[in-house]
Amino acid sequence: MSGKVIDGSRKIDTPSGTISYLEEGTGPVALFVHGVLLNKHLWRHQLAGLSDIRRCIAVDLLAHGGTEIQPTQEVSVTANAKMLGEVLDALKIDRVDLVGNDSGGGICQIFAALNPDRVRTLTLTNCDVHDNWPPAAFLPFLAMAAAGGLEDALKGMLADKGVFRSPSALGPAYEHPENVTDADIDTYLTPFVRSAQKTRDLQRFLAAFDNRQTVAIEPQLKKLRAPTLIVWGTDDVFFPVKWAHWLAKTIPGAKPPVELAGARIFFPEERANEFNRIIRSLLLKA
Repeated sequence: MSGKVIDGSRKIDTPSGTISYLEEGTGPVALFVHGVLLNKHLWRHQLAGLSDIRRCIAVDLLAHGGTEIQPTQEVSVTANAKMLGEVLDALKIDRVDLVGNDSGGGICQIFAALNPDRVRTLTLTNCDVHDNWPPAAFLPFLAMAAAGGLEDALKGMLADKGVFRSPSALGPAYEHPENVTDADIDTYLTPFVRSAQKTRDLQRFLAAFDNRQTVAIEPQLKKLRAPTLIVWGTDDVFFPVKWAHWLAKTIPGAKPPVELAGARIFFPEERANEFNRIIRSLLLKA
């Protein structure tokens, strides 16, 4: 079963809302989970590059992209992990190869910890881990959002894409921010300003940041046997590489981390070919 197709994306109704996603390929399912301020577009190169061996699905988180939710529902990382399970149920999918980045990596850890029987393999890139989040470099953005400046900030980045690429915004998330296209920025940010409610949903997502949610699952991570691939950019200002090694020591199914010298948090987008080669080797063995 697949959801209805609207504007190139698919949508599926779940108890957590109408979830927007992209799908490409056939076979065993790989589920891709993005982080804050982005959406399923992050994974376009993985959907294109891995669809010969997997049915690749990339979802929009609650409060992101084309996903539609109620104005008062919970939007925490734990709520998003629950949503992943609801999407799989709605699509009648039992097990997945789970892939996460940034906030999505934390969400994937929560899902895997609580649903180990539904995870064929787990791939984690630079992301929320244990008590390492929200990262210090992101705190000014959180403070601005809490003070009511989120709508103006989003509209400012859309009006002047150079602001998005600047060191004071998302520039540090990229190895080469100058290569991020205006169209990509529009795709990421426009959904947040389509209505006042969409902006409030994102503000609630940011306000729900609480690392107790990932700290709480450490005991379950210590029992997780799913083959786990950890790929980490070494030049990330948000999540230092030491957290890749923490994951490798904590998750029994993990191999030593693969370190990408000089890469930053959004390397699945910037170094797609390299990342796809690495993850393909895991998927072919699963």
